Amino acid sequence: MQCQYCGKEESLPFVCNYCGGTFCGDHRLPEAHQCKGDITQKRTATAPPQTTFSWQTGGLPEQVPQQAQATIFSRIEIRDIIIAWFALGVAFSLSFVSRVDIAGGGGFGPNDFALFLVISLLTVGPGFVFHELSHKFVAQRYGFWAEFRMWPMGLVLALVTSLLGFIFAAPGATYISGVNISKAENGKISVAGPMMNILIAALFLPLYLYGTGFLGALGYYGTEINIFLALFNMLPIGPLDGSKVFHWNLLVWGVIFGALAVAFYFVFV
Repeated sequence: MQCQYCGKEESLPFVCNYCGGTFCGDHRLPEAHQCKGDITQKRTATAPPQTTFSWQTGGLPEQVPQQAQATIFSRIEIRDIIIAWFALGVAFSLSFVSRVDIAGGGGFGPNDFALFLVISLLTVGPGFVFHELSHKFVAQRYGFWAEFRMWPMGLVLALVTSLLGFIFAAPGATYISGVNISKAENGKISVAGPMMNILIAALFLPLYLYGTGFLGALGYYGTEINIFLALFNMLPIGPLDGSKVFHWNLLVWGVIFGALAVAFYFVFV
C-alpha cells in the first residue's frame, strides 16, 4: 500500500487515528502528513492496515474482519519472533553449557548442547514470545496497532555475550503505531511483559521445587530464565520496559523490581 502523503510503498503502513489515512513510518504522525483530522478529539481504536498478513490465511486479505483484529499477525512479525526465539534459545544453551563446563572441570559433547538447547527453547520460548505478545495485546487494547520486530544487532550481542558469562537479552521490541499515548498507557503496556515473565516463572516453580531429572531441569531453567528476563527488562534504562514504568509510577516499579531482585538472589545465588 502507498503512503498517502509521499507515495512510498509500505508493506506495514501506519493508520492515522484522526484522519484515517495510511502512511509510511516517516509520515505516520499527524504533523508529518499535515493531518486534516481533529487531533483534539478523543482517540479511538483504528483498524489494522488492509495489507497486514493474516495468521489464518497466510495471505493478503481483501478485508480484515473487525472481530479478528486482535489476532492478526504479519508474516514479518511471525518470522522475526521465530528467529529471535531460536537465537535466544541458542544463546541461553551456550550460557548453560559454559557454566556446567566450568563447574565440572571441562568436557561436554554435542549431546549436552542438544539437551540444553531443547530446555532453553522450551523455557525461553514461552518467556520471550508471551512477553512480547503481552506488550502487543495491551497496546491493542488501548487502540494502537502493534507489531514485534527483531533487532539483528541485539541477537548478535546475545550470542556473543552468552560466551562471556552473561546474556544481553534484547532481541527486539514490539513497535507501536499511534499518537498521543499517555504516560500511564505507556507504563502499563511496558509492565505487561515483565509481569507475564513473573507468571510463567510461577508456573515453572513447582517443577523446580518438586521435579526430578528432565522435568526438574526444565523447572529450574524455566524459573531462572523468566526471573532473569523480567528483572533485566525492569532495569530503569532506556529503551527497556523498566524506564517507562519508572517514569509512569515509581512505586509500581519499586515493588516489582524489589520483588524480582529478591527472587533473583534466591534462584541464582
